[in-house]
Amino acid sequence: MASQFVLPARNLVPADGLTADECATVEFLAIGAHAVRRGSVGQDDRVLVVGAGPIGLGVALFAVLDGGSVTVMDLDAERLRAAEDLLDVSTLSAGMGGLEVAKARTSGEGFDVVFDATGSRSSILLGFDYVAHGGRYVLVSVVKGAISVEDADFHRKEMTLLASRNATSVDFVRVMAAIRARKVPVSRLITHRTSLAAAVESIPLWATEKRGLIKALVEIGDGAGTSSEP
Repeated sequence: MASQFVLPARNLVPADGLTADECATVEFLAIGAHAVRRGSVGQDDRVLVVGAGPIGLGVALFAVLDGGSVTVMDLDAERLRAAEDLLDVSTLSAGMGGLEVAKARTSGEGFDVVFDATGSRSSILLGFDYVAHGGRYVLVSVVKGAISVEDADFHRKEMTLLASRNATSVDFVRVMAAIRARKVPVSRLITHRTSLAAAVESIPLWATEKRGLIKALVEIGDGAGTSSEP
């Protein structure tokens, strides 16, 4: 561990007024904010976020803040309960019959904007079916290999396919403004903590035992509140 490092000043974003814990959430939330900006979510847009992990929750949060009517879909019932508890969203199980239920909720039309945050190729392929005519499909997760599209359906719907990668300084600034305005439930997003010494045991444990896990922090230093995101 280095006590100091050097980088260009242009790569830094001032975090005035934010605690160490709040700073540790900015990066992953900015990925969601960037995706929402790419998807041009507007007032009353019907939005579907597939995947209720940390990135998906960030997408859902900023889609709500932009005025979208948001549904979160996942296979994990506990993650869906967490999404309902943390955010102003409805939820939908990704199990059997999920497409039929989703269509019923939108009068058979589908969603104006669909985001995939699963990291699953099969989920990405299924996501095209949830997009309404003229809608946008934003791929937030990245997978290896090719993704195929049923071209006739793609053209029939005249949908727009977008990729969203990482975030820009604009997104960082927006996330920090939302945190300062108390629009982000930071204390409830951070569910697990460990020390630097204990991280060697905690991180492998969290990789397999994910119950209740949204975001974990490694605390570094002498208890002064310095945090690092694993």
